[in-house]
Amino acid sequence: MILRVATYNIHKGFSHFNRRMMVHELRDSLRMIGADIVFLQEVLGEHERHAERFDNWPVEPQYEFLAESVWSETAYGRNAIYDRGHHGNAILSRFPIVSAENQDISAHLLERRGLLHCELGVPGIAAPLHCICVHLAMNERGRRHQVGALIERLQRLVPADVPVIVAGDFNDWRNLAGSRLADALGLKEAFRDQRGRPARSFPSGFPLFRLDRIYVRGFRVRHTEVHHGFPWSRISDHAALSAHLETA
Repeated sequence: MILRVATYNIHKGFSHFNRRMMVHELRDSLRMIGADIVFLQEVLGEHERHAERFDNWPVEPQYEFLAESVWSETAYGRNAIYDRGHHGNAILSRFPIVSAENQDISAHLLERRGLLHCELGVPGIAAPLHCICVHLAMNERGRRHQVGALIERLQRLVPADVPVIVAGDFNDWRNLAGSRLADALGLKEAFRDQRGRPARSFPSGFPLFRLDRIYVRGFRVRHTEVHHGFPWSRISDHAALSAHLETA
């Protein structure tokens, strides 16, 4: 079985420097990837001021708007809460989401972070597929704490022989997370497996930094792609990543 997955920091549905509202273009481009499971970061669950400002602002939360008629199941983890709105991580799935839990892994009050952990019922995979969507801190100390929380959670809740996908914006400027996840959990990074190094994903117009990742266990990586340049560079400051995974 081939499973197609993607991860994307959607920048709350706005282009670079919040110049343009791009949520409609985002939905069209996201569907072109053809992913079965999508891991999203910086997703607006609600923003009353944007709804008042833009005539074509979606009535439903962004994750429901993006998923409509393509991904039948959604889960949302609210992380940052502010006046008249909130945002967080989301998972869109063509397969049933059996359970979902959002764990607060914030390193400090000014930068709210969470990991969204879902179990999916996927045909052809005997055990539930564990999918974790993350968006880690900007500073190294915070990321060390959050990677540790991710490792602790998976070691506690997920048997070592069960398939896992962890994806999102790791903000891992120094490429330090991969060795910890490999040693503790047996996870491999999809792009490193295919190309020798994690993908360059930021900024989307001309990617230089390797911030976004897809880590897997229990799969063979068949194909990977960085979705950057036009039209992606108009939609978000991050490039989208996708991978085709074959059950091992």
